[in-house]
Amino acid sequence: MSWFRTYLPRPQAKLRLVCFPHAGGAASAYREWAALLPEDIELIAVQYPGRQDRFHDSLLTDFTALVDGVAAEIATLQGPTAYFGHSMGATVAFETARRLDALGNGPVRLFASARTAPAVATRLGISFDTEDQVMTYIRSLGGAGVELLEDPDLRELALPMLQADFRLMESYRYQPGTRLSCPITVLAGSGDHTFGAADAGHWEQHTTAGIVTETLPGGHFYTEEVPGLVTDLIARTFTTEGAHP
Repeated sequence: MSWFRTYLPRPQAKLRLVCFPHAGGAASAYREWAALLPEDIELIAVQYPGRQDRFHDSLLTDFTALVDGVAAEIATLQGPTAYFGHSMGATVAFETARRLDALGNGPVRLFASARTAPAVATRLGISFDTEDQVMTYIRSLGGAGVELLEDPDLRELALPMLQADFRLMESYRYQPGTRLSCPITVLAGSGDHTFGAADAGHWEQHTTAGIVTETLPGGHFYTEEVPGLVTDLIARTFTTEGAHP
């Protein structure tokens, strides 16, 4: 099954924005964004295996296998792309960008949201011994998923996805290499205790094209709290750069 979900197809778009969900998240996290973006940007959301309409696909716990699958499908897209990754998704987007950039088919920009730069993160994954520990951590982050996880039946369905994604991130080991040739926009929520503006500068060592840092109102899931501000920022980025590539 395809890795991509396109909620509002725009075949004549000048740019395709590939969006990578957070740990435990799914493509639908970006559904609302599709209509908020201008007509010349088409949003493509990545659907990780084992969730929503890919529920019967095996969950991945190997980071390289995840990047292999996503990169192979992005390579088939026509025209310029940009990537947006939130939390765990920022790391997946970065490694996918590195893979394709080396082949001359990388993104024109990476938006890295709410995630420590891979080169300086000493521990990107998180492991828990009990369900209560998982729930304590998730509640500390906030977001729409917290309310869903309070329901025992939904929690039973969602916890395997979360635990698989935590193991997936535990399997990730940053390997120094060639820096990205595209610029990086680093985003943080003003009330996010896991990642702030002071952490954003570390992403500069991952690109030869410089970084821009942005802080938006909200916590770790500011992307859900102020989606319109995020999509406006994305659109403004490409307008400021003189239309789309």
